[in-house]
Amino acid sequence: MRAIRGVSAEDAVERIMPMNCLSWNVGHLAWQEQRYFLHFGQEITPFPDIAKEFAYGAPASTPSLDRVVKAWKAITKAADPWLDALTSDFLSARPVSRGKEVAYTHGNLLQRTIYHYWYHTGENMAIRQQLGNSSLPEFVGNLDDAAPYRPDR
Repeated sequence: MRAIRGVSAEDAVERIMPMNCLSWNVGHLAWQEQRYFLHFGQEITPFPDIAKEFAYGAPASTPSLDRVVKAWKAITKAADPWLDALTSDFLSARPVSRGKEVAYTHGNLLQRTIYHYWYHTGENMAIRQQLGNSSLPEFVGNLDDAAPYRPDR
């Protein structure tokens, strides 16, 4: 959210080739969280449009930032209790989708999501720089207070 705070609706849909626009990237991150944490984790897909429009390899589009942020917030809110309840044993297990075991463990999917966020957050900040946005965040935030390390319990 820090990487898109203050972005205008017009800037959010501006494409700087060959990249997707900033709003597409938000939809794409929502797609991943929905796929990994809701679909694979809880067998629900509350936003089938997100699953179709923003999947890996989906065509570029210019969705409204408001639309994808609303979906992203709903998806992450639904994923949070499930994520909070994960155990080391569960993270080592492979999810099952449509009766077949997924190639990655839940832990691998969690790591992939973290790295994916870093990638697209950097890309979104580069897009904003290219668009001439100023006063951009320089770091991910107050990690020590907002997201400190918590040992496995």
